[in-house]
Amino acid sequence: MHKFIKAIALTLALVGLAGCSDNSEQAIIHQAVAIESGDECHLCGMLIKHFDGPKGEAFRKEQGSKVFKFCSTRDMFSYYLDPENKRNVSQLLVHDMSKMPWGNINDEHFIDGKTAWYVAGSSQTGAMGSTLASFSKEKDAKAFAEEFGGTVLSFKEITIETLL
Repeated sequence: MHKFIKAIALTLALVGLAGCSDNSEQAIIHQAVAIESGDECHLCGMLIKHFDGPKGEAFRKEQGSKVFKFCSTRDMFSYYLDPENKRNVSQLLVHDMSKMPWGNINDEHFIDGKTAWYVAGSSQTGAMGSTLASFSKEKDAKAFAEEFGGTVLSFKEITIETLL
């Protein structure tokens, strides 16, 4: 019985340590919500489907499963980087441009925005002009930057200045 209790305690300790680690792989809390033809951007009010490029979704802690949809990753980051929103957002999702052409966005390819790689300053534009191309793999972001220009950034490197 004593060995059994030790085993349970060890298991709980390991689970606790794993929960505290700064692991770049985050579990998806919410599933992406399909972007419908009449959906408007939470930030600017533009119809989301009228524009090319990756889109974003944000889930707030206090809103349960309500999703805030954005016409571009740039608008999503403009919303998220506001200190009031940043501390209340539980999850961000973005399109994985590794898996689709710029003009043919597919809602089956959302990824965790906090583990994605981004290209800022490319020649490709989104709903509000310049936007951030989002990728699940760094190598794909680098290949995109080589073809269309721009700088490859991790999620943590994106600031308000990046969006200007």
